[in-house]
Amino acid sequence: MNRVQSRILLLLLASLLGSVGAPSLAAPQPPVQADNAIYGSPPPTPWSRLTPAQREILAPLQEEWDHFTPRRQAHLLQRAEHWTRLPAPQREKIRQRIAHWQQMTPEERQQARANMRQFERLTPQQRRRLHAAYERFRQLPPRQREKLLREWRALPRGQRDQWPRHFRQKPQPPGGENP
Repeated sequence: MNRVQSRILLLLLASLLGSVGAPSLAAPQPPVQADNAIYGSPPPTPWSRLTPAQREILAPLQEEWDHFTPRRQAHLLQRAEHWTRLPAPQREKIRQRIAHWQQMTPEERQQARANMRQFERLTPQQRRRLHAAYERFRQLPPRQREKLLREWRALPRGQRDQWPRHFRQKPQPPGGENP
């Protein structure tokens, strides 16, 4: 190999090695969009591709369905899969709850979520007492329930959980019945 060829070879080698370690002068390329399956985000599901049973249970969401994120759609479809196996009365009750949720304002939804978080922090005994108080409330005549609700709403928020004292579960005497 002559001297010129060896210099050319060295220059080529140097340029190749230099380009490996040096940043590219070309414009940066945008990141490649990864397949949704890699990150666990399913593709969107159009309303028209839902089964009749799924459409029935999710009917209150039809108007907004195509605007939901794919992840939210997948979550709702997973829940709907369970709901479609329930008896018809339970399916209708769920559908009504979904419709009610859709009609709530963002503030009401936020309050409902806060209430649920608060309920989840209760001990099992506190949950039982709350459930028992709610059942007693449901047993009241409609007029009395409305009266209690008006009184409760008139109280400042800090006093609401202390009221009404007479509605709390009373301790049972050893015989099991109140005298």
